[in-house]
Amino acid sequence: MSDVGLIVLAAGASTRMGTPKQLLRYNQQSLIRHIVEVAIASVCQPVIVVLGAYAELIQPEIDPIQVHIVKNPLWNEGMSTSIRVGMEALNTINPDAEAVVIMLCDQPFVSPQFINQLVEVHQTSGKLIVASEYAYTLGVPALFNRALFAKLTTLSGTAGAKQLIKNYAQEVLAIPFPEGLIDLDTPKDYEQLLAENRQPTTVQI
Repeated sequence: MSDVGLIVLAAGASTRMGTPKQLLRYNQQSLIRHIVEVAIASVCQPVIVVLGAYAELIQPEIDPIQVHIVKNPLWNEGMSTSIRVGMEALNTINPDAEAVVIMLCDQPFVSPQFINQLVEVHQTSGKLIVASEYAYTLGVPALFNRALFAKLTTLSGTAGAKQLIKNYAQEVLAIPFPEGLIDLDTPKDYEQLLAENRQPTTVQI
């Protein structure tokens, strides 16, 4: 088992999309399956997927043999609750994890290589946070050192990982990831993705 866990946040109701974004077709499969396969292909273990809204519809898209699926009954109270559920699972599965990568289910251009880069930079830099940089902001996917695990579990309301990145700005090392700007929140976002026929960059591991 790796010393770095990974949590995929996929509990949201996709209100702006009008349909579960996790089940949108992308790269000849559902978006959630694509994202989970990316996570599995990285060096991170365990991979934990947090479900909430539409959990019963989404769960069949995920292979439970390769990942740990946990459900957040409080998903409608904000992203912080999903982070907390994911962290509780990580602390149970691997109490000695040295870091965790947090990623969303709607950034289709995240690759295993980029996740691995977060891990490598953390190991060589000693920074508590390694975050993605896009559109003049810092966000996820992002890696958090064990020293911040307690802070992750005490986030509240709609506060997500970005809040912790902001609070600990002096402890952040940023990695450029311009495609991180592309996420899927609305039907227009999805239509544009399909119209451009953009596919994730495939690199041999």
